[in-house]
Amino acid sequence: MKMKGRWEDWVALVAGVVAMISWLWHGMLGYGMAAMFLLGILTVLAAVMSITRPGLIATEAATLVLGVLMFVTPWVLGFAGNPAAAWTAWIVGLVIAVMGAIGLPMSNVTHRRTIPH
Repeated sequence: MKMKGRWEDWVALVAGVVAMISWLWHGMLGYGMAAMFLLGILTVLAAVMSITRPGLIATEAATLVLGVLMFVTPWVLGFAGNPAAAWTAWIVGLVIAVMGAIGLPMSNVTHRRTIPH
């Protein structure tokens, strides 16, 4: 059985799930946890849409933006002093952003192939 979707989208999906459940190991509550949880949910949604619709460029762009937002969240919401939470946000955010950046040109190629000229 062949798995549907590109590997970049599956990695973004897993990273989104990691962001959603990360409060279990860093124990942070409040706005920081809520932001990471929400960004994780949105990343999972974008990744699922990218897997099911590989030519949808907007979901890859959204994945890139969500990754950047996740990366800057520790500074914006002031939890950079919590090493476990901050490093989780930085690593997961970087992974999500890179997967979005890698998937964007691939999605563009797929999009061009599926549009009749």
